[in-house]
Amino acid sequence: MASAAEQLAANLNFSAFSKAGELKKRIWFTLGALLIYRLGTYIPLPGINPAALAEVFRQQSTGIIGLFNMFSGGAVGRMAIFALAIMPYISASIIVQLMTTVSPHLEALKKEGEQGRKIINQYTRYGTVLLAVVQAYGIAVGLEGQANVVVDPGLFFRIATVITLTGGTMFLMWLGEQITARGIGNGISLIIFAGIVAELPAAIAGTLELSRQGALSTTIILAIAVMAIAVIAFIVYMERAQRRLLIQYPKRQVSQNRMTGGESSHLPLKLNTAGVIPPIFASSLLLLPTTIANFSAQGAGAGWLSTITTHLAHGRPLYMLLYVALIVFFCFFYTAIVFNPNETADNLKKYGGFIPGIRPGERTAEYIDYVLTRITVVGAAYMALVCLLPEILISYAAVPFYFGGTSLLIVVSVTMDTVAQVQGHLYAAQYEGLIKKARLKGKRR
Repeated sequence: MASAAEQLAANLNFSAFSKAGELKKRIWFTLGALLIYRLGTYIPLPGINPAALAEVFRQQSTGIIGLFNMFSGGAVGRMAIFALAIMPYISASIIVQLMTTVSPHLEALKKEGEQGRKIINQYTRYGTVLLAVVQAYGIAVGLEGQANVVVDPGLFFRIATVITLTGGTMFLMWLGEQITARGIGNGISLIIFAGIVAELPAAIAGTLELSRQGALSTTIILAIAVMAIAVIAFIVYMERAQRRLLIQYPKRQVSQNRMTGGESSHLPLKLNTAGVIPPIFASSLLLLPTTIANFSAQGAGAGWLSTITTHLAHGRPLYMLLYVALIVFFCFFYTAIVFNPNETADNLKKYGGFIPGIRPGERTAEYIDYVLTRITVVGAAYMALVCLLPEILISYAAVPFYFGGTSLLIVVSVTMDTVAQVQGHLYAAQYEGLIKKARLKGKRR
């Protein structure tokens, strides 16, 4: 009986999907945009010696550069036009959002609605350009410091590299915005998702090759596979977890013998309100200083840059500590940005809703903030555990496989969000179909 019901639901979903023309267009647009992104990760910078670059990257890929290469979809290892990926945009978003809490001007813009959001987004774009230029110039100088990597070092190569890498980042930023507006899912998250998934087959193949050579035991590989499956199941469970606050609405008398209202509903508070943003922001900030440091081998700053690279290497204690601290910070910070207890309490009071036993207004806001803070503590601990535990195990097992907790969290979360959006479009298409049928029946009558 249950299997028949599931089959019927699947048939209905397939039928709805076949009739959802707008959804098909959005999916094809998203796939086309991601294909363009993947093609761009194979277009190399001008003036680069691929063989020498591959050798340099092979020597440095065991550290955080390998993680950066995974986030960029392999573009760093090939030093492609999208080598900076979308990280400068994420870093600029972090800076602007932090500034909104200390700058009265930005805080006022945030309260202006759509118009203010557009101005803040423009500031973010300006910051993206500035960060991309700085990082691109650092990479250009660092590449010149590597033996035989740059065919013709000099000012022209640096200018060409800055323009190319900055242009690549700005194009990806624009592409992500187009996916969000005309495709399915969050464009920036999907670009990161595509880069991670694209590197997965190569990472698995490299791990299996080490097993064939005897460098890794079969037991370790099986343990990593089981751990990945367990982490995925844990992420799905925690991402769906909610704390539901009971909301009661009073009864109202609309006529002499008729009462209305009195319904009850729930205010869902997600355990992980910040979503996938904290690990992305944390990774972006940790990658920002090492973007230049890992490619610098000359100049007066080589000593301290080398020290930074050493202490922020993948699996080192300082890297782990900063990573956890940043994840916890951004869990609370981003939750405070996306969910305002005072605004929620005001809306409940406006429509007559209240939490049983809690006075409407300020006391309701305090109670919601109290509950939200408690569940965010659990959510931050969960996210830190998911992102850190696989990193520790992989680091101590000496497995060059960077599809760890952060990557799994991003992939699973983005997949769940995208599937939810697809279902939303399917429901909208079904609703429109029902309205059309009702109108046709009305005309026939």
